Amino acid sequence: MAKNLEISILLDFYGEMLTEKQRNFLDLYYNEDLSLSEIAENEGITRQGVRDSIKRAEAQLFDMEGKLHLSQRFGEVRDGLKEISECADKIFNYNLEHSLSREINDNVARIKSLAEILSEE
Repeated sequence: MAKNLEISILLDFYGEMLTEKQRNFLDLYYNEDLSLSEIAENEGITRQGVRDSIKRAEAQLFDMEGKLHLSQRFGEVRDGLKEISECADKIFNYNLEHSLSREINDNVARIKSLAEILSEE
């Protein structure tokens, strides 16, 4: 995964655990695509000060992910729900080709509905 995307995702998960300044700097740098110089000028501090703050914040995000694995787990759950939905499609198609059980179709529809609801949360 590209570092910019990875930082943005980690910021979504752990941003509230950073200081407001760190969160703001990371957002400006990674999400708004401002340069270190632009952020420094807007904040009235040095470019090096912005860089140091961003590097500390990045380290904190990676440390939190290393301990809590929330982003990793979210990805695993998302992938699992996609696989569940694909399996439900296969069951539905098999049922259409072989027995046309209404109960199976109803259960497949329920599985797909639950997977969609859980994917949105």
